[in-house]
Amino acid sequence: MSFKKGHSRDSAMNNSPDLRRILKDWPYDPEHDARIVHGDDGRELLQVRTPLGIEQYEMDGRPDGLRPHGMESTLDYHTHRLNQAKFSGAEADFELSPSDCSDLFHEGTLYYFRYVRLFQLKDWPRTVRDTARNLRAFDFLHRYARREEDQQFLEKWRPYILRVNASARVMQAVDKAAYDDALVVVREAIGKVEGLEEMEDDTFKFERERSIMALRELESQVQKNRPLSELEQLEHQLRRAIERQEFERAARLRDRIRELREQHIC
Repeated sequence: MSFKKGHSRDSAMNNSPDLRRILKDWPYDPEHDARIVHGDDGRELLQVRTPLGIEQYEMDGRPDGLRPHGMESTLDYHTHRLNQAKFSGAEADFELSPSDCSDLFHEGTLYYFRYVRLFQLKDWPRTVRDTARNLRAFDFLHRYARREEDQQFLEKWRPYILRVNASARVMQAVDKAAYDDALVVVREAIGKVEGLEEMEDDTFKFERERSIMALRELESQVQKNRPLSELEQLEHQLRRAIERQEFERAARLRDRIRELREQHIC
């Protein structure tokens, strides 16, 4: 490397920003190590403070901002290839080479790093987006990878990503006070995780057991915090009236419960 006259390597280094100043403005704190900032053009960026530096992720598109093959992601590129194969009647010949799979594995890791932080920041919509994207990648690889080992490589993590995706969707619903919708989501997720095909893999077994436990706990919390409907309140009052032998009040409550149930049927 050559330098113009009057320049030295030291002076060139001095023109570079001193990262220590940037890091000093945001001391490392493992409890508060992620934040959303705005770039010079106003776009949102996700930053993560590590013990020795700062990582930065794009909030939309591929987390590192690259556009492989001129497309938003490697997954989009191969999906485009598949669609072309289907259009020409050559889907049976479509496959992902070991190199293709390696690229998709790496890209999925980038999305994983981002959605973990988005979940931490309670950005439910983007967490749902990124986990759903990685689930599509799982399905794509499982179906089209040439080698069986690549087809199965990510499956041990499927319970985990199903759990994160469902948890974010549940929290979205809870934020809207849509508790019944939240319960539907979490119960469907429990069913999906329980119904996964068995794998002789310790990571898979651990993640499935942990995910089922976490989802059941989430279901319990939603159920606990869900406001009682009018019918449920009346049924609770009826039980108390019977326990206290308040039979006239119990009769009135039964009539009202019957009316509500008939309205619900109609």
